[in-house]
Amino acid sequence: MELILLYWKSLVELTTEMAPYLLFGFLFAGLLRVFFPKRLLLKYMGKSNLSSAVNASLLGVPMPLCSCGVLPTGLSLRQNGASRGATNSFLISTPQTGVDSILVTYSMLGLPFAIIRPIVALLTGITGGLLTNTLVKEKAEPAITPKGIDEQIPKTLKFMLHYAYVEFLQDISKWLVIGLLIAAGIAVILPDDFFTAYVNSDFTGMLIILAASVPLYVCATASVPIAAVLLLKGLSPGAILVFLMAGPATNTATFTVLFKTMGRKSTWIYLSTIILGALFFGLLINLLPREWFVLPHLHHALHDHHEFLPHWLGVASAITLVLLIINGFIRKYYPKKTITSMEPTSFNFEKDIITIKVGGMTCNHCKNNVETNIRALSNIEEASADLQSQTVRIKGADIDEPNIKKTVEGLGYTYGGRV
Repeated sequence: MELILLYWKSLVELTTEMAPYLLFGFLFAGLLRVFFPKRLLLKYMGKSNLSSAVNASLLGVPMPLCSCGVLPTGLSLRQNGASRGATNSFLISTPQTGVDSILVTYSMLGLPFAIIRPIVALLTGITGGLLTNTLVKEKAEPAITPKGIDEQIPKTLKFMLHYAYVEFLQDISKWLVIGLLIAAGIAVILPDDFFTAYVNSDFTGMLIILAASVPLYVCATASVPIAAVLLLKGLSPGAILVFLMAGPATNTATFTVLFKTMGRKSTWIYLSTIILGALFFGLLINLLPREWFVLPHLHHALHDHHEFLPHWLGVASAITLVLLIINGFIRKYYPKKTITSMEPTSFNFEKDIITIKVGGMTCNHCKNNVETNIRALSNIEEASADLQSQTVRIKGADIDEPNIKKTVEGLGYTYGGRV
């Protein structure tokens, strides 16, 4: 019973510490969504040169996309004219960080990590892009259509808030909850000197974390509370950086999709850049003064009831965050029945509306990418994807199913034919 109470206390305190920055980060995500069109990314990513790789990485660092969300975005950019090197640069740098995770990193890991993390993401992204441009011969591939890259996004406060605190939160809430649950468990179960007592060297700790991080998935924001607790337990700052890089940027599902869509060489460059970059920068960060990475505010929050921010703000933010997460789950798993333009009226059902199976859609970002790229095809009037049933309902005249199949598979999803 005492262990359960300690676990609950640790979970509440971690959530309270993290929630204010997380809510603020979601707001930035909404602003980026509304005022930063994808077409702007493509404008600076079309050539196989240094500037294209730099631009792709620069534009990717603040984007609040995890590895599952960045994959369809990157592949969509690729199919609309972005070079292979720029695409790899974007795919490497984007999932490692984002405006939301940078703010949460500052709140839980301190200013040095908040500065180092986006810099490392930027440099590894540029490196991966340059290696891809050098080692992989670029082939000219026709874009699907110029309009396929952008959605018609309302520039309104209502849409921005809905995206920030409903759609985006839905996409990461499961992993955020899992990350907090794991972090609270580590805080309670492992003794404070665990890594200093049982791990012989900093490099060994880095290899252990790397082996665990590469095949698994954890989003950039959800990785922060786990990293903070591991740092308090004695893991080196370098090993923490390895976890923050490799955890969000790699997982087995990403590898299989990239092998299929980007090719073998590009995928190995992607993976090697992240692994070697994580180890290199991990070793580098371990040369810095260790006192830079001490977390007295978080240690006090977990043990001595001292908060980095005012207590009332943390509690109010934590309650708000929990309510938003619950709202997101309800909306996702118990959606309201609505009548949309997809309902047949004067159209013949068999001729003008079809439903296809599309596997691999895991988040609202996946849903939006599939809908946007299918809508961009000729003769398509509307496309509406459903995450729960993994289907897309399409309306149009003389629907070209082979072209839809090519589009879906080109984005990294599985085409399952008509339902």
